[in-house]
Amino acid sequence: MENFIMIVVAKLKARQESIEEMKAALLDMVSKVKDEEGTLVYTLHQDLGNPAVFLFYEKYMDADALTAHSSTPYFKALFKTIRPMLDGDPEIAMYDELKRKEG
Repeated sequence: MENFIMIVVAKLKARQESIEEMKAALLDMVSKVKDEEGTLVYTLHQDLGNPAVFLFYEKYMDADALTAHSSTPYFKALFKTIRPMLDGDPEIAMYDELKRKEG
């Protein structure tokens, strides 16, 4: 498989009554990912205009690193935990990094 930087953008919307509970679960996920070797960036954002909307920006060394991340027990557990808190399906988009600012 060709190696290239893989970007994932995942948008999740919480039910109004579950915003804080989902936020806590997502923040916990970030702390678990910090030691993944092929995960270069893993940041969680909350929409300023709509606090029910969360966005993950993820950057992986290659597709294998993304597969490794998606196969972890804590990744699988996260979606089992947050599924009842979600307002709709997550929106997930994958990108190939073409160019970035250096320095």
